[in-house]
Amino acid sequence: MDEINDDFPETDLALVIGANDTVNSAAQDDPTSVIAGMPVLEVWKAKQVIVMKRTLGTGYADVDNPVFYNENTSMLLGDAKTMCDALLNKVREHYGS
Repeated sequence: MDEINDDFPETDLALVIGANDTVNSAAQDDPTSVIAGMPVLEVWKAKQVIVMKRTLGTGYADVDNPVFYNENTSMLLGDAKTMCDALLNKVREHYGS
């Protein structure tokens, strides 16, 4: 994760599919969190973040994720495969396949 985390500040878009705890900034920012110190992908440092999840529910560790509420984060709720297919279709429509 250290290798990819260095790239996020120069990343235009981080697309997060079905992850919660592994992209949770509380692991670094909240020393009282049950996930404090856990290695995470620092997606919140990208210019824009899109998170695909079924719901806004918490992950395996049952910890709310502050990244979901950042100004640079958009939530795309629903089935990830359906959402990915829809995004791919829109990209193909726009750019041609």
